[in-house]
Amino acid sequence: MRSMATAKTIVLTGASSGIGAIAAKELARAGWDVAVVGRNPERTKSVAASIGGTAFVADYDRLDDVRALAAELLATYPRIDVLANNAGGLVGKRADTADGHERTFQHNHLAPFLLTSLLLDRLTASNARVISTASVANRFGRVNLDDLDSRKRPYLGGWRAYGTSKLETILFIRELAKRSKLTAYSFHPGSVSTSFGLDSAAGRVAMRLASLTQISPEAGAVPLIQLASSADLDAPNGSYFDGLTPGGSTAGQASDAKLAAELWDATERALGDSKAA
Repeated sequence: MRSMATAKTIVLTGASSGIGAIAAKELARAGWDVAVVGRNPERTKSVAASIGGTAFVADYDRLDDVRALAAELLATYPRIDVLANNAGGLVGKRADTADGHERTFQHNHLAPFLLTSLLLDRLTASNARVISTASVANRFGRVNLDDLDSRKRPYLGGWRAYGTSKLETILFIRELAKRSKLTAYSFHPGSVSTSFGLDSAAGRVAMRLASLTQISPEAGAVPLIQLASSADLDAPNGSYFDGLTPGGSTAGQASDAKLAAELWDATERALGDSKAA
């Protein structure tokens, strides 16, 4: 993969810890202007200060925070070369956000969809790339357009909602590539050794079982860095990568073009129907 020229701007969400913080550091070292987006004010400001980036704080539990974030980014950056939707996670106990949506669905799908939509004109003008962190867990997800907020299904410690949200990420990126003039990719970073999922009993069990095959956060950040910074990716627009390998294994629904379009429309309706924060 050939590296892009330096002095480009990347908006990197979920950059206050884990693979996001590592990617922010490495991209800044390579000369990128990094917008460090995180939920925790202290950690976000600390990462930004340490790499010479700019801190932006947003809590994805509140869609108004996402709207405010988009406004700040548009006021700060006349050009955005890459948007990396890396924020998200798994919520062990089902709960709704201030906007009335299940938290995992909002964190992993609604909020990045909204942010991308609000930045779309700027991204298009910049001929930008969008990359979104998905997961191999998409394979046990299932999108039900009549139950996007997981009200009718067993929650199972959040893992079903998580897998479904990552399947939605793949579908979103494929539909974004089709509907826009942008290049867009989703990826699985690998089974990264972090504190992810440890707020639920099911998550703690799963992480213990996975510990023998886990990789370091530094290794997990490599696909994010490369997909953001490589000028030429030998893969069709909209591809899902497993690490740096395009065409990763997905649930059957990930190839359903009709579902991708219907999910896009349903997401727009959900955002329009969201309660005020």
